[in-house]
Amino acid sequence: MAKRPLKSPQTEIDLTAIWDYIAADNPRAADALLDRIDATFNMLAGTPFAGRDRSELRAELRSFQVGNYLIFYIPTADGVEVVRVMHGRQDIGADDMQ
Repeated sequence: MAKRPLKSPQTEIDLTAIWDYIAADNPRAADALLDRIDATFNMLAGTPFAGRDRSELRAELRSFQVGNYLIFYIPTADGVEVVRVMHGRQDIGADDMQ
């Protein structure tokens, strides 16, 4: 069985906010970015250690960059749990990963 990404409720909120922000100027670009992010979720489910170790923010946490955004996730037996998707220029701390 293929490994799968599991998105946290906060991830869904993050993705909606990202789409809304970009779509205000360019809905096609917003759709394309979310498609790239979703494809990366699937890639990470199969290769969960492809991303950078971010255990300074949360135990077992890793990150992977897609454009200007960072996907924060935790490898699991079934794939990955996506914790957050945040813009790389944000001030990101451990409190953001709860």
